[in-house]
Amino acid sequence: IYSIGKYVNTTFNSGPILVKQVGEDAKIKEEANHDEVEKTELIIMVVGEAARADRFSLNGYEKETNPLLTKEDIINFSNMYSCGTSTAESVPCMFSIFGKADYDYKKGISTENVLDVLKGTNNIQVLWRDNNSDSKGNALRVDFEDFRTSKTNTICEEDGECRDEGMLVGLDDYINKHKGQDILIVLHQMGNHGPAYYKRYPKEFEKFTPICKSNQLEECTQEEVSNAYDNAILYTDYFLSKVINFLKPYSNEYETAMVYMSDHGESLGENGVYLHGLPYFMAPDNQKHIGALMWFDGEIKDEIDTDKLNTYKNNSFSQDNLFHTILGLFEVETEVYKKDMDIIHNASKPE
Repeated sequence: IYSIGKYVNTTFNSGPILVKQVGEDAKIKEEANHDEVEKTELIIMVVGEAARADRFSLNGYEKETNPLLTKEDIINFSNMYSCGTSTAESVPCMFSIFGKADYDYKKGISTENVLDVLKGTNNIQVLWRDNNSDSKGNALRVDFEDFRTSKTNTICEEDGECRDEGMLVGLDDYINKHKGQDILIVLHQMGNHGPAYYKRYPKEFEKFTPICKSNQLEECTQEEVSNAYDNAILYTDYFLSKVINFLKPYSNEYETAMVYMSDHGESLGENGVYLHGLPYFMAPDNQKHIGALMWFDGEIKDEIDTDKLNTYKNNSFSQDNLFHTILGLFEVETEVYKKDMDIIHNASKPE
């Protein structure tokens, strides 16, 4: 009842939407040494789905749900929090200039986001590929590709379930088409979308058993629900590892990075609560405390003091930081950029 009332109130519009421009002064920072040829940046931003932090073995979970990421040189952010408890709220909020305290749906749809700011520099190409519901308004003014069906996604099951790894197919062509330009690719995962967690991963990732094979979660034991959910986290571990290994060959000619951040968390039957979407003020930590990590390679690693970043990676961060961190990664100068909100700023090596 609460959600229906909130949805109607926030989405009802009485007239045409006028989109306010943001960061019109945005430009890529010029390097002091003009004799050196600067490598362009290739960054993949993975937007996760319903991945709660405490189910990542990277964060101390007793089940090994991150066997592949553990082998990579990643920076794991163990205290990252969402700005909402649903995809419809968190996904537009995380790319918005507004923090959680100021964000609302109408502001979101009537104000440009960080993808618009990047594209506005005229030097940064932005592509959004979606294997979830859609971009929630983020990709209205950038390149968008729907990967939810076998028409575009080449890795789909007989039941129509398309896999996140299918979003990597054909990306080489996009990158080659835009040689000489900075590139941001956003991959929006199906991830741990409930309630049918057992459908979210191929059979070979069914490591934890027994599992719940129903979308009526209350009919299963909490152990069965947890196992199915954990198997989906295990598949996300595989997918993120595959993204990293996709980027590695490009590290000789690009500054490469991967940023992963889930949209929100999930309740798995604790205190009788399932799924997500409770009002933020009363939602349990499980719905707000999210998985998040970064990986860097190539020359970008020379610009970031990862040892220093590791000293504060467990500080409390939120999706409010993403807007400014993305601008910082692409070295975009604009009056809307807040250096103190950029997660990696303190780890940036002086020139």
